[in-house]
Amino acid sequence: MPSRPPKTPPASSSRALDKSDFERLSDFRHRLRQFLRASELTCRTHGLTALQYQLLLHVAGFPGRSWATIGELAERLQAQHHGVVALVDRCAALGWLARRPGREDGRVVEIHLLPKGERLLARVASLHRDELHTLLGEFSAAVPDRRAP
Repeated sequence: MPSRPPKTPPASSSRALDKSDFERLSDFRHRLRQFLRASELTCRTHGLTALQYQLLLHVAGFPGRSWATIGELAERLQAQHHGVVALVDRCAALGWLARRPGREDGRVVEIHLLPKGERLLARVASLHRDELHTLLGEFSAAVPDRRAP
């Protein structure tokens, strides 16, 4: 099952973009890329790829439960189903994840973190959280409040 196409962006305002808009958009993209690069380096330092980290994170962070299906993970990763199957295979071979039959539907496979994956995720996610707090602090300081008075 292919992942859903991206959601349609909200309709833009009728106001034309000015220099400050381009500067804010550029700054946002720059800071986002810095965060992603820091994430890639953090992951590599801890022996996993950024995509493997995201998979572990989405399993642990799936709303309302401690596991996710391949289809749900494909949506979260914005990836094709078969690509996520291969990624899960690689992570399972490393002892980070396990497949379990669906509790309500035997055709569904639940993906669960194993203790080794939980420990790795906890280490790497704590570093990401610190970097994210820094990034969010920079954003809140850099982006003026443009709400009407």
